[in-house]
Amino acid sequence: MTAGTFAPRPGAAPLPRIVAAQTAMELRLLLRNGEQLLLTVIIPTLLLALFAAVPVVEMPKPRVDYLVPGVLALAVLSTAFTGQAIATGFERRYGVLKRLGATPLPRWGLLAAKTLAVLAVEALQVALLIGVGFALGWSPHGSGAPVAGLLVLGTAAFSGLGLLMAGTLRAEATLAAANLVYIVLLALGGVVFPVDRFPAGLRHAVEWLPVTALSDGLRAVLRHGASVPAHDWWTLAGWAVAALVVAALTFRWE
Repeated sequence: MTAGTFAPRPGAAPLPRIVAAQTAMELRLLLRNGEQLLLTVIIPTLLLALFAAVPVVEMPKPRVDYLVPGVLALAVLSTAFTGQAIATGFERRYGVLKRLGATPLPRWGLLAAKTLAVLAVEALQVALLIGVGFALGWSPHGSGAPVAGLLVLGTAAFSGLGLLMAGTLRAEATLAAANLVYIVLLALGGVVFPVDRFPAGLRHAVEWLPVTALSDGLRAVLRHGASVPAHDWWTLAGWAVAALVVAALTFRWE
């Protein structure tokens, strides 16, 4: 060995390897959290099965064809926004993020790792909900490519919003705000209740919400076999870029 050298050589791992390792850790934490699994897996599945089978709310028929796209949008909302905001907020409170801040993992790397872990969980959610939908008699139309694009854009938008909330508010405030936003978007975002039945003023306002754009775009493809409206693409893209940029600029480790 040459004098003055070390084996193994000290120093940080390459950034892609750091982000990949953090992504794997975030995924394990998501899958081990019972409360998050309730929010991200059980509640969307129960809503799909309940509203498809029982005419609690009047909606277009066949009910399951209308419901599956909306529940897919709800799954993205619950995982990328609500679950992630709450978990990250308490990680920040307990000093987990402060310790990560002392490592070579950059701020953008943490945000990327959390978003990638969310995408992996959503793949499992989508597979489960599609299976339940088929069991209930769902008949999808259209191509899978725009559906995948919508889900990725929706995940980016909600992940950015969740991390923005978790990185700026106290953990208790994040818990309350994230759950409140979840309930409001569930009621107003076209997930279960048709947006076209809202008063005109409210309808025009909620059409700019990311969950409305996501559920509307998914219905256009999966229910009607049509192309995604340009309004839905631009709405989701705008929310995704704005939320991720602001989150990356304002996120605090402690």
